Amino acid sequence: MRHTSRHSGRRTGRRAVTALAALVLAGGGLTATAGTSAAADAAGSSCAAVGWGSRERVSTDTEYHPLTDIRTDRHACFDRIVFDVHTTEGHPIGYRVGYVDKVHQDGSGDVVPVGGGAVLAIRVAAPSHDVASNSTRYPGKLGKPLPGVDLTGYRTFRDARFAGSFEGDTQVGLGVRARLPFRVFQSDNHIVVDVAHSWDGLR
Repeated sequence: MRHTSRHSGRRTGRRAVTALAALVLAGGGLTATAGTSAAADAAGSSCAAVGWGSRERVSTDTEYHPLTDIRTDRHACFDRIVFDVHTTEGHPIGYRVGYVDKVHQDGSGDVVPVGGGAVLAIRVAAPSHDVASNSTRYPGKLGKPLPGVDLTGYRTFRDARFAGSFEGDTQVGLGVRARLPFRVFQSDNHIVVDVAHSWDGLR
């Protein structure tokens, strides 16, 4: 994910993201709420079966901007994690999300232990520091739980660990109850990852 498509790839990626977001976000946009994630329930209570599955999801069309926050929230049929990036609307944010046996820190290759019945490695093309100002924008600590994230009471999420920021990418290990369907999409300056409570709950 450490490359940028500057022409036709970007336009295609934007159209795909826009189309998916339009389907998923029908009837409501992302709105900030105190004590929750930056996103409201994008699929409503119906959990429309758009974009769900267990295969890896990748978008390589990206412009690198700093990560500013990671939030989580609970919804009727899925749990959600949102990555907020310091960029403007329309700028692509690359990502790679998929199930792994173990999460490995970039660079060193060291294993970052993550609890749960299954583990999603979530990589977002947004560094935790601002290169221009040489300042930290997201205060994650390697191998530690995400700052400000409390997963008590979540039906699907079990653990969320900061797995480092390296060469423009930030990685998080997300422990979930089991290998459940998930979806990934960009809305404005957010990358959103939803993991369903069950396969049967999608309709």
